[in-house]
Amino acid sequence: MKKVIALITGGTTGEWVISVKSAATIAHNLDPDKFDVYKIMLTQQGWFYEPVDSVRIEVDRNDFSVLYNGRKITFDGVFIAIHGAPGEDGKLQGYFDMLGLPYTTCDALTSAVTMNKGYTKAIVQDIPNLHIAKSVQIFKETPYNLSDIKSSLKLPYFVKPNNGGSSIGMSKVKNQYDLQTAIDKAFKEDNQILIEEFIEGREFTVGVVKLDGKITVLPATEVETAKEFFDFEAKYTPGVAVETTPAPLRPETRKRVEEIATAVYAKLNCRGVVRIDFILTGDEGDFCFIEINTIPGQTVTSFIPQQVAAFGLKLNDFYTKLIKETIG
Repeated sequence: MKKVIALITGGTTGEWVISVKSAATIAHNLDPDKFDVYKIMLTQQGWFYEPVDSVRIEVDRNDFSVLYNGRKITFDGVFIAIHGAPGEDGKLQGYFDMLGLPYTTCDALTSAVTMNKGYTKAIVQDIPNLHIAKSVQIFKETPYNLSDIKSSLKLPYFVKPNNGGSSIGMSKVKNQYDLQTAIDKAFKEDNQILIEEFIEGREFTVGVVKLDGKITVLPATEVETAKEFFDFEAKYTPGVAVETTPAPLRPETRKRVEEIATAVYAKLNCRGVVRIDFILTGDEGDFCFIEINTIPGQTVTSFIPQQVAAFGLKLNDFYTKLIKETIG
């Protein structure tokens, strides 16, 4: 029997553009012999199924079903492909939990916590061999003191929205007099922000997923960009960043990366595929945690499809295993 899967895409943030591209890759690589896939678009205007041959059909949110051609369609599970809210922050997961519908991502609590960079760092900070940049978390409605921030952190700083994704609203501050401008920019995206010390080193990202009951670390990607940091443009404009998969790492470093990434996945109680960004200092020295992304991009040029290929798996098989692991 084929499984009936809702592939949910869109979202209510600027990242919806990437979500639509991710869903296109996923839809193209879901095995039609194993799955009947219905793409559901979630927008500010509503939740819709858009069949090729008719007008869009609204989803009944009481039981997450669709009435199509006189037939009520219900789903065996949901493939969530929404980056940012409400797919990555736990809201959809909580809704599906209440309906008893399984889905492909981390649960509601893990999704909500990991959207907050400050909270995430607090949870993973005691993992062996894992280093974390010194940081200060501030809130829009709570007074903060610029001089205290400047005295407790060393320049340069990274200023980032605490709950944002895709590096929107992020700045690198080299001059202390630019800090207020960077804070104002970040507060346009979020009501709490993180100011952290910049860590010098090589930047990497690594996919981690549970497949066949075992936590599996995919080959890491090294990211080099001519820009100050890996921002939205560098992420999604071809040619701005150089990405090398698998990353050139010594075998012992690769083993250490795998151990730390596995520990982070387990400590945060992750499910499905996640992506961990980190920096290696010096000559493959300290592993410094930057952040975790619980619904990483699946566009043709995204890291996870690159890493799956380097791992020696076809995307078709990867998604089949992912659904088997998370939906059953």
